[in-house]
Amino acid sequence: MEETKEEIKARLSIEDVVSDYIELSRAGRNLKGHSPWGVDKTPSFMVSPEKGIWHDFSANKGGDIFTFIMEVEGISFREALEKLAARAGVELSRYSGGDKEVTKKKVRAREALELATKYYQFALSKNKAAIDYVFYKRNMNKATVKEFRIGYAPNSREALVRFLKSKGFTVAEMEAAGLLNQYGGDLFRGRMMVPFFDISSGGIIGYTARTLEKDGIPKYLNTPDTLLFNKSRFIFGLYQAKPAIREKDFVVIVEGNMDVISSHQAGVKTAVATSGTAMTEQHLKILSRLTKDVRLAYDGDEAGMRATERAINLAGSLGVQLSVISDYHGCKDPDELIQKDPLLWQEAVQRPMPAVDYLLSRYEETLSLSTAAGKKEYSDIAMRLISYLHDPVEKKHYEQLVASRLDVSVEDLIAKKVSFETGVHRKYYKQVKNTNIPAASRLKVLLDSLIAIQIFGGEAGAKLDFELPEDETRLSELSLIFEEKFGSLDEESLKKAVSDLRQEYEKESIKAKVAELTLALSECEDDEEKTAEILREIKKLRQ
Repeated sequence: MEETKEEIKARLSIEDVVSDYIELSRAGRNLKGHSPWGVDKTPSFMVSPEKGIWHDFSANKGGDIFTFIMEVEGISFREALEKLAARAGVELSRYSGGDKEVTKKKVRAREALELATKYYQFALSKNKAAIDYVFYKRNMNKATVKEFRIGYAPNSREALVRFLKSKGFTVAEMEAAGLLNQYGGDLFRGRMMVPFFDISSGGIIGYTARTLEKDGIPKYLNTPDTLLFNKSRFIFGLYQAKPAIREKDFVVIVEGNMDVISSHQAGVKTAVATSGTAMTEQHLKILSRLTKDVRLAYDGDEAGMRATERAINLAGSLGVQLSVISDYHGCKDPDELIQKDPLLWQEAVQRPMPAVDYLLSRYEETLSLSTAAGKKEYSDIAMRLISYLHDPVEKKHYEQLVASRLDVSVEDLIAKKVSFETGVHRKYYKQVKNTNIPAASRLKVLLDSLIAIQIFGGEAGAKLDFELPEDETRLSELSLIFEEKFGSLDEESLKKAVSDLRQEYEKESIKAKVAELTLALSECEDDEEKTAEILREIKKLRQ
């Protein structure tokens, strides 16, 4: 079951699930909103996209996407699992053999892919046409070929199949790894092989394969979705780019996988690509956890402009600073510019233009702003772009900018904005089931705070001795509690907080025990000996 949960979590982000029920807003690295159970006056519901958990400080409840759906809809774990699996596109029947069986399949798939990669690397070293293509036509050096583990799939029906069979792999295991075609032969033939690396572990999870033939169809062939590979979440080059992104604090998104490889070889190692799929909100969310500075390097054609506008829309709610690299010195894409002069690419990356400015300038080039029709179309596009923005100061800046370029007043533009926004789709939140959740027990709130400090408070929590949870979701929730309640305190303030919390916890513990004994007292009226014993305990606690 754990394997099934992890697969669903990998496909659904906590903020996507929660935002169906609650309006969330950015609060630093986290998101916040009002409790879905209506027990708060100010936003007390926190979501950590980084940790994948939520915590309602007013109701003192928290957990992952499964506990959230169980709580808000009042359903069982199995029902929540089925509901989220359907949304994530995970077939539960694939996991019916149990988690151990699925884990075994994944392990064997990884082993098959690792061995296949070594086979492809060896095949590259023995094929002159492939060597010429990789090293001379694509201009890759040995370091790049080694870093990205570039290889070659022989143009043979079953070369890889025979090799893997000789190493003990079954046809079913090869199929699970995404290595076979519909006839049970090699999926990849006569192609340069570029492996997909797992973002976390660096293990091989699939391939993109480029034909060596001039008119080969398809030009690129990718691994289908498997137990290991999911194209809607995968970001090519991110495993290699992560250290540079953290160091430089920006990421460059290019269109193609080969653009990524060329960019890394040219010294811009923050480049990644969405591997043949349109950018999704999930892609941006993954990247925004590493940096808020996202620079697009798309082709300057109409498709590139549409992709840029889509990115602006997606970035609006994520706190992402989106810009566009556009100075290609007459080249059509980053790869062509790099082949011309790698230094020009390095310079271009350092001079991005804010994404909205870029699109507005491009439309100014293509539309006639001296005609009523041109002004109308330009203003329609501009107001649509401005509607994607969340910051009021940024919105005002562009309203003034567009008004000046159209030679109209901001008031005229605002009037159009009101008219425009009446047609904007408004989100309707799903109804939360009334589960009659009471306000949080003060004792539990205090205990959660103390355990959070014990785990994450360093010296301040060293003397605390509560039983620590082993569940990772619970530990992440406690981390969020510590971050929100105590993260800004210095060591001395944190020690004082511990002292105050312990005193209050002891008082509340006594109250709770007295209440428990009082209830027991009402149930043993006919037992004088038991009654006397309980009364003595209550008196002792109150002293």
